Amino acid sequence: MIQTIAFYLFAVLVIASAVMVITARNPVHSVLWLILAFFNAAGLMVLVGAEFIAMLLVIVYVGAVAVLFLFVVMMLDIDVAALRAGFVRNFPLGLVIALVLLAELVLGIGAYRAGEIALGTPVAGAAQPVVASNTAAIGALLYSEYLFLFEAAGIILLVAMIGAIVLTHRPPKTQRGHQNISKQNQRRPEDATVMRQPTVGEGVEL
Repeated sequence: MIQTIAFYLFAVLVIASAVMVITARNPVHSVLWLILAFFNAAGLMVLVGAEFIAMLLVIVYVGAVAVLFLFVVMMLDIDVAALRAGFVRNFPLGLVIALVLLAELVLGIGAYRAGEIALGTPVAGAAQPVVASNTAAIGALLYSEYLFLFEAAGIILLVAMIGAIVLTHRPPKTQRGHQNISKQNQRRPEDATVMRQPTVGEGVEL
């Protein structure tokens, strides 16, 4: 019974969060709704016994979304001060969402301990179940049959990360009145002042 309740709760919140991602006008709010959708999708993975995929959703995707949040702030030049000003006003809503996530976490752990959902009865001639855990089975498959594809995916992600850094990098702006301490220390006394003795009736050429 608890598995069914948890499934419907996670599924409804995933759909609602996905709708809010594409309807929110503020890009920062869209990213936060996307994080909520990832957490609920991880809860669904826990219910079916795929704990490795659930941890990947939380660690990889939520971590990547946090980096995406920083890139959005840097590239769109969002006024962070205005966002901080609305923190107190949106604090009750944030507290409610935090309590909902806590309730989902407790419910998900309880559903996982109660046992995974039976998705169906295997056919008599089907493959025998693997004795190893999901993590060990996925690792053995990735580093044996899909090794080159796995390495290619890592290279693509590395190139994407370098491209994002290059696109968002901006040279520091030169400030007026900035002092170069090393240049001042290397200055010689004879270069500090120049004595001019103009003739009578002529000006000084600067």
